[in-house]
Amino acid sequence: MNRKILRLAIPNIISNITVPLVGMFDTGLVGHLGSDKYIGAVALGGMIFSFVYWGFSFLRMGTTGFTAQAYGKKNKSETSRLLGQSLFIGAIGALLIMLLQVPVEMLSFSIVSGGEEVENLARQYFYVRVWAAPATIGLYSFMGWFIGMQNARIPMIISIAINILNILFSATFIYLFDMDVEGVALGTVLAQYIGLLMAIFFLFKRFGNVFRFTTFKEIVNIKAIVLFMRVGRDIFIRTMCLLFVLSFITAKSAAIGDSVLAVNTVLLQFFTLFSYITDGFAYAGEALTGLYIGERNRRYLERVVRRIFLFGAVISIMFSAIYATGLRELMLVMTSETSVIDLAETYRWWIVAIPVVSFASFLWDGIYVGATASVGMRNSMLVASLMFFAIYYVLIQFIENHAIWAAFVVFLGMRGVMQTLLANRSVYSKADIV
Repeated sequence: MNRKILRLAIPNIISNITVPLVGMFDTGLVGHLGSDKYIGAVALGGMIFSFVYWGFSFLRMGTTGFTAQAYGKKNKSETSRLLGQSLFIGAIGALLIMLLQVPVEMLSFSIVSGGEEVENLARQYFYVRVWAAPATIGLYSFMGWFIGMQNARIPMIISIAINILNILFSATFIYLFDMDVEGVALGTVLAQYIGLLMAIFFLFKRFGNVFRFTTFKEIVNIKAIVLFMRVGRDIFIRTMCLLFVLSFITAKSAAIGDSVLAVNTVLLQFFTLFSYITDGFAYAGEALTGLYIGERNRRYLERVVRRIFLFGAVISIMFSAIYATGLRELMLVMTSETSVIDLAETYRWWIVAIPVVSFASFLWDGIYVGATASVGMRNSMLVASLMFFAIYYVLIQFIENHAIWAAFVVFLGMRGVMQTLLANRSVYSKADIV
């Protein structure tokens, strides 16, 4: 069992780690163009696409869960239909984004804003990168399907290739063709389409022509699409709640002051780093939970959940120990501003608490995705979000920035508690023989 978990978790951890590295490299590229406006433009444009594409993350999660269950049932027709269905839904979504790119841009910049020069550059970035929508959203479907088919190596190879190509293309456009933010955006577009071609290549190389097991009529079946979208709706609500909480933290940090914003931004990177590592085991949970539910094997399902939580507990304790003893040294890697580092020490113990408090919520997310238990995910997130805002507004008048961190820690912990309480009905019961 441990081997199965690690075979799925390690490639996903490697894939996840490459994501922030590309962001850092892109920032470094535009950061040497002679003005901080380029950094702001890429950050602003990137944030807009994070919101747009996170809204489609249900495609990746829903495809994984349903496909893993079909794989467990050894139903080739259903696994084929699910890939086609996911790609069909994604294609419609991508087409809408491209057709409505002007209103999407106008709405986005009415919500997030910067200086006039930064906004103009961010718009240039937006209108180039938006053409990656079919590839980016299509990759969600392929990545989810591969993981559901118990194959994490293909997504790892594709992710690494995309990120390396992104760096090479962006550097080429900036240094050889004298482009700025448009070069970074174009690098992303080209890398995404090559990644999509790689996904198609690996699909036929590893699985053959899977679509021979299904028909277009089955792919566009309204009842099947409605079921998929019902799960997608709940995952969408869950994702938007998470985005709103994180955006709220940034906004309220800025309201307190620039120094607090800088400190919280840096400290949140330690939360992000931990989440990337833990998500590798969550992805393993998605694949194996779906597999054992498809096989109607409750004993193995309970066993895999226990093993994944054991891995998660060990990793969380390790991260908490590292943050407790080496936070200042880690901060020095990210910033040389001693005032920021000194202020961050004030909030050290919130960062130390986060891994131990939050790992259950990350792992349960993966398990719930594999069980397609989207209602439980959604309800847990809604309760945790309400707790977050309640605690923030009660404490903010007394302890300022500590209120943000206290609310965030409770938010993360409450998700894990709620999902644990709902697990028997939402997850384990699906593996019972009926």
